[in-house]
Amino acid sequence: MKRLISLLFACSVFLDGCTCREENPIPASLPAEESQSYTLLEAPFGAASAQETQEEIESTAIEALFDITSAQETQKQVKGSREPDILYVPTPQNVVDKMLELAEVKKDDLVYDLGCGDGRIVVTAAKRYGCKAVGYDIDPQRVKDSLENVEKENVGHLVRIEERDIFTLDLSKADVITLYLLPSLNVKLIPQLEKLKPGSRIVSHDFRMRGVKPDKVVKLTSGDDHEKHKVFLWTSPLKKRKAKKPAPVENGSF
Repeated sequence: MKRLISLLFACSVFLDGCTCREENPIPASLPAEESQSYTLLEAPFGAASAQETQEEIESTAIEALFDITSAQETQKQVKGSREPDILYVPTPQNVVDKMLELAEVKKDDLVYDLGCGDGRIVVTAAKRYGCKAVGYDIDPQRVKDSLENVEKENVGHLVRIEERDIFTLDLSKADVITLYLLPSLNVKLIPQLEKLKPGSRIVSHDFRMRGVKPDKVVKLTSGDDHEKHKVFLWTSPLKKRKAKKPAPVENGSF
């Protein structure tokens, strides 16, 4: 895990050095009052902005690192079943809190966490909002961790954990979907997400959904790891971006 984090940090530093960005470099440490701060960002509907293009480049690089570092590890984690699509990295608790806040979770909502890890998102949803929640993960170890967390926090009457392949699920009953998956996996989920009832909310930690315009993007710094994080919010029905028309080719040009 430490090797993965080091690779991700090196990738971020490399990209920052190669491109012009408006953001300041992440400091080694932050004052306590800044650790919980966040900024709301909204981009105009239409073609992706320069910032979004940069974020897609970063996401692609990070995705490649995940693929490289997780290939052998996931084979060891799960035998006899389909391997996880991504190496497990927990979401910091204040990011979990912001995801649920941005989704405006209510007591009557049903929350699905796709790739639930240790179950912290569904447990937090149940404890804080009193709603029902279901965590899905394909890795038996993660399911075990989640079940232990549910029992520890005494929310078994509200939370259910299932060992399932998230790409086979019917998501239509959910009011809120939470994600911490790679961009390509978010895109892969689009056909299932399009079956959500109008007004359902989807929140993703760090990674956008290419081709779909988010309603809001929140940027915050975690007090756990002192790293910058983003939370993306979409609302059903999804707002698809219009594909760019190819530039006309002049006669005689190639």
